[in-house]
Amino acid sequence: MEIINVKITDVRLTMADHGCLTFYITVEGGGIGVSIGGYCIGHGYLGAKEFKSENGMGLVAMMKIMDVVGVTNWEDLKGKYCRIKSDGWGSRVTTIGNIIEDRWFDMEEFFQNERKAK
Repeated sequence: MEIINVKITDVRLTMADHGCLTFYITVEGGGIGVSIGGYCIGHGYLGAKEFKSENGMGLVAMMKIMDVVGVTNWEDLKGKYCRIKSDGWGSRVTTIGNIIEDRWFDMEEFFQNERKAK
């Protein structure tokens, strides 16, 4: 596992093309660029008759990311520095950390624990 310092270059919240609301955080640094996220946090699409979120855990995940990075607005993530944990080329990045403090949030672990609790 490698820890890489990165800059957040983009953040997105989208329900385009798949009927599922997702968030993405794009980071660059250490010779890499990767988007983190893609977890379904709600269901809906343009023109849908119903929009729903099963349990709100997607919003909790977004708040935990904001807390770890140190911002109070989602849009303020863009331009901030943080750290990621990576298993190397081609691996999925799920863990984001504070650039200075030893504080981390692992999205995969968070959502797996939520699934187990159901």
